[in-house]
Amino acid sequence: MASRLNPYLSFDGDARQAMEFYKEVFGGTLELNTFAEFGSGDAPGSDKIMHSMLETPAGFTLMGSDTPPGTEFEPGTAYAVSVSGDDDTELRGYWEKLSADGEVKVPLDKQMWGDVFGMCTDRFGVSWMIDIHEPEG
Repeated sequence: MASRLNPYLSFDGDARQAMEFYKEVFGGTLELNTFAEFGSGDAPGSDKIMHSMLETPAGFTLMGSDTPPGTEFEPGTAYAVSVSGDDDTELRGYWEKLSADGEVKVPLDKQMWGDVFGMCTDRFGVSWMIDIHEPEG
């Protein structure tokens, strides 16, 4: 397997719902593993997600998990997931789903560098940047 870089997101008990939502947005194959699968099935929080991975038809990989039992969740703001490309319809579809029930920080619109760009925070508190490259012509 070649090396790859991909986002890994932490959640406060709703990783399953969040990763299933991202599967609805991007499609693909989602693998979910609970803490119970790798330890005691009767421990508190054992039904939470220890590791998940979404691999999409577009070649995206997104991983995530719930905060381990006994560990405090510390939401961060020093990250965003960026999705970019030149398929206007596909990327606008992602935008519509990700920004629904979330907060738009920068509306999806033409920017001074020529691309269509927007930033939003989805309903799970994850920051997203969508950049639609304008065809050169």
